[in-house]
Amino acid sequence: MCLEIESMLDRIEHGPRLAPEIAWRPFIEGTCLVLIETAGFTLTSLLIVLGLPLFVFLFLVGWDLTLLFAQLGNLAEHYDSAEPLARRLFSRDLQVAFIALAGGFALLRLPMFLRHLARRLDEGGPDHD
Repeated sequence: MCLEIESMLDRIEHGPRLAPEIAWRPFIEGTCLVLIETAGFTLTSLLIVLGLPLFVFLFLVGWDLTLLFAQLGNLAEHYDSAEPLARRLFSRDLQVAFIALAGGFALLRLPMFLRHLARRLDEGGPDHD
């Protein structure tokens, strides 16, 4: 009973124990760093995936833009003259191929990105050199 009274008096004397204060600045800096790095990773992955077919087509036509545009015109004519169902299926196939290629490429690059992000977070963010 005596210990309980001393404990109550101690709490009254020193006031309630406050929760430790949260360090908001490092939290916000880390969050911003992760968002910026993730946006950069996503954009570079998408630009590479979008540029890869252009590179392949240019390589196949021997870097001759006239041949490239002739082939694109031929593809556009076939697409324009196709049935609506065939157009829809072709568009869906292109979407699936793009998503599969983008997802596969992102998965391939993901371990390197995570190591880079962990190193940047350990360094203390962008202002710590």
